[in-house]
Amino acid sequence: ILAYTSAACDARMAGAMIPVMSNSGSGNQGIAATMPVVVYAEETGADEERLIRALTLSHLTVIYIKQSLGRLSALCGCVVAASGSSCGLVYLMGGGFDEVAAAVKNMIATLTGMLCDGAKPSCAMKLMSGVSTAVISAMMAMEHRCVTAVEGIIDNDVDRSIRNLTRIGRDGMNETDRLVLDIMTHKCD
Repeated sequence: ILAYTSAACDARMAGAMIPVMSNSGSGNQGIAATMPVVVYAEETGADEERLIRALTLSHLTVIYIKQSLGRLSALCGCVVAASGSSCGLVYLMGGGFDEVAAAVKNMIATLTGMLCDGAKPSCAMKLMSGVSTAVISAMMAMEHRCVTAVEGIIDNDVDRSIRNLTRIGRDGMNETDRLVLDIMTHKCD
C-alpha cells in the first residue's frame, strides 16, 4: 500500500504522463483516496462490487470533509484523503459505521496539523505518512480502539471531530498559510 501510493505520487510530481483519479481538485488527494483501497482489495481478493463500494466510501468521505475545509488551506489535503482511504479499508475489513467513525477520529487525532507547502516531489513522503496512518487507524478501529473525547480535538461525535479539524484548517491556519508562503517566496538560492 505504501509503495504503490508513494510511487504514484512521486511519478505524478515528476511529470509522468499517466492519468490519475483526482478528488476535490487534487491528483495527489485522488491517489491517497484510491491506491490504498485498490491495493488492499487486490491483496485480499475482494470482488469488484466491494471494491467499488469501498472506493465510493473513501472518495465521498474526502469530499464530505473537504466541503467544510475550503479550497485552499495550510492543512495538507492528503491527510484528509488518507482519512477517506482509512474508511474504505475499514469497509473492506468488514467494519461498519462505528468502525469507520473510529478510523476517522484516529486519523484526525494523529495527523491534524500536517502543513501543505505546495505540490512537490516530497508530497510522496506526506502521502506515505498519511496512508500508513490510515492503515494503522483502520486496524485499530477494527479492534474497537479509538482516540477518546477526553483527548485533544476529538469529540464523541465523528461529525463534530471533523468540524474541529476543518475549523483548524480553515480558520486557525490562516496565518500559517501566509507564513509558509512568505518563507517559500523569500528563500535564498
